[in-house]
Amino acid sequence: MSRTIAIVEDEAAIRENYADVLRKQGYEVHAFANRPQALEAFKLRLPDLAIIDIGLEDEIDGGFSLCQSLRAMSDTIPIIFLTARDNDFDTVCGLRMGADDYLTKDISLPHLTARIAALFRRLDVMDHPVSPESLLTCGKLIIDTNRMTIEWDKKPIEITVTEFWMVHALAKFAGHVKNREQLMQESRIVVDDSTITSHIKRIRKKFIQIDPEFNCIDTVYGMGYRWNG
Repeated sequence: MSRTIAIVEDEAAIRENYADVLRKQGYEVHAFANRPQALEAFKLRLPDLAIIDIGLEDEIDGGFSLCQSLRAMSDTIPIIFLTARDNDFDTVCGLRMGADDYLTKDISLPHLTARIAALFRRLDVMDHPVSPESLLTCGKLIIDTNRMTIEWDKKPIEITVTEFWMVHALAKFAGHVKNREQLMQESRIVVDDSTITSHIKRIRKKFIQIDPEFNCIDTVYGMGYRWNG
């Protein structure tokens, strides 16, 4: 049985473009132009994954409200924000409301489909026992590449798929500087430098919430970032 994906996007051309690409990938796609339409459909049947824009027709933050409603219906359904709004405030709001990832519309379609597949894979393996081969350990850091989870000092870090791959890229080559281009390649995203910087800031904050003494991600000015583990 194919996975179902809901796309909530008010611009018809963009909505149909995403839907067409995902159907060709074998997914069953349901597309909605606004929050009320999507919410009514979700009450009847939940999708396996939802892709939501933030601004929906006359609702400037309609996508945020929809995310909250959907997360109240299911703790586990993967939710992706796909939006033109690229700022720290919106990103943090979206992730705090329970989204699994926050992507901007300049992401390529192959990268979007790779992100969707990664979220489904993470969902599939959550109930499986941990495999030693999937673990990457670096000091207090433990990364499980199958489950796509990260722990610091035995405490889980709530992290998006994008952030997961950035931490993985840094920790896998601890001590080596990764420039922004390399981080984009590892994270399967194409964004500008300021967006990479925003991701790194959010990652640091998440670790510091667990451990105020955390200082393992160095900024190497003019070059990139380094995991100092």
